[in-house]
Amino acid sequence: MTSPLSRSSHSLAYTFTNMRLCCCMFTVVASLAAISGCTLAPDYERPDVDIPTEFRYEPIVVSETANTVWWTQFGDPVLDQLIATALVNNYDVKIAAANVEQALGIVTQTRSDLYPQIGYGASGEKRRLADTDLSGAFQNAPKIPNRLETYQAFLSASWELDLWGRIRSLSDAAQANMLATEEVRRGVILTLVSTVAASYINLRGLDEQLAVSRATLATYAESVRLYKLQFKYGQTSLMTVAQSESQYETAATQIPLIESQIVQQENALSVLLGDNPGAIPRGKSISELVSPSVPAGLPSLLLERRPDLLQAEQDLIGANAQIGAAKALYFPTISLTGAFGDSSSNLSDLFNGSSRTWNYAGQIVGPIFSFGAVSGQVAQSEAAQRAAVANYELAVQNAFADVDNALVAYLKAGEQLEAQKRLVSALSEYERLAKLQYDAGYVPYSTVLQAQQALFPAELGLAELRAVVLESSTNIYKAMGGGWIDEADNISGSAPTAEPSSIPPLF
Repeated sequence: MTSPLSRSSHSLAYTFTNMRLCCCMFTVVASLAAISGCTLAPDYERPDVDIPTEFRYEPIVVSETANTVWWTQFGDPVLDQLIATALVNNYDVKIAAANVEQALGIVTQTRSDLYPQIGYGASGEKRRLADTDLSGAFQNAPKIPNRLETYQAFLSASWELDLWGRIRSLSDAAQANMLATEEVRRGVILTLVSTVAASYINLRGLDEQLAVSRATLATYAESVRLYKLQFKYGQTSLMTVAQSESQYETAATQIPLIESQIVQQENALSVLLGDNPGAIPRGKSISELVSPSVPAGLPSLLLERRPDLLQAEQDLIGANAQIGAAKALYFPTISLTGAFGDSSSNLSDLFNGSSRTWNYAGQIVGPIFSFGAVSGQVAQSEAAQRAAVANYELAVQNAFADVDNALVAYLKAGEQLEAQKRLVSALSEYERLAKLQYDAGYVPYSTVLQAQQALFPAELGLAELRAVVLESSTNIYKAMGGGWIDEADNISGSAPTAEPSSIPPLF
């Protein structure tokens, strides 16, 4: 029977042996790591794209507001609160954040293959052999126990030496994909803020159109009432009454259409807010909202500001790294494995006595004739890289076009708004004079009808253009990107909490 002191001595010796083994393995790992780490991927360089020196339609007066919470310049606390709510509750933002977390997990998983994989195992087995009468054939043979027991406990380690950089290239590609996914998340935030602002502005524009339609309808209703009285006492014709009634019904048909558009816009905004369809609170009217200043910026800054461009560049970096992973398949894969533990036929003696077991091995596997399996992968990765270059260059050109389009839309919408204001003023005067002349008997009622038919749509157009000008200012900030996305990101709280750097680099 083994004494407690003897068992303690055996356990201590077992611990020291494990420590020596770990030290030896660490020394081997460090030595082999020193000669690994190269990659066969081409050195990455950002493509040289033709960048214009300035935007064609940038206003003379601009402000350094690209990195501020620009939507507060509208001066409407209700809009500020709607955007804050959307940043916290919007489901697209939550989905994008979860996608980033998933990509971070892939980076951690891929990068782990750069390091030795250490594990443990244990097994126990009991078995009974078949009873066989061998006494006649082997009378002097030794007796074999009919009941066998085997117990094992061991530590294992395996490591693929990344001499050709295959794993490192895959790790670089995974990290580039994660960063591209992060830029997608930032792009969702950019689009969300711009869409909420534009939707609210459009809603207030529809509210203004509804107010104009109802005021016009009330005016037409009063005209119908007066002309019916005049007809009753023989002061006007039935045709005048019919004309006034047709004008009234024309205005009446606009109200249900606008009311329907308002409800649809409210429902769309509710979804952006992460809420069920319902009413949206109102703040300032469309005429009280202040258009934000046009942000200053050079075309070259778009390469660092816009999430879609940064995403396209990360896609290119990932495609570049995949070339190295594919080329590494031409070379052999070298793996090391080892195990150390104890084996015994008695569970109580598993860690006692001379029951130590160990093994270590190395393996080299490489291609000789792959009949295009490897070269095909290299060709695919190189073609994907060329496509990623073209996609990046196209994204850059589209970004410049987006900014120019937003700037010219803002400029020309402002000019159109001023012209529409003058048109409404002129038509209002025209209607006033036509009524005076009709009441004096100088012109027929058709003249008044003609003036009113021109004024009503012009007033609706004025309310719509006010919304267009404000919406175009939001499109400028969306097209130019900027540090305001970071400000919105802080409000949303959707930034990933983990970083791929949680696993230290091998070198």
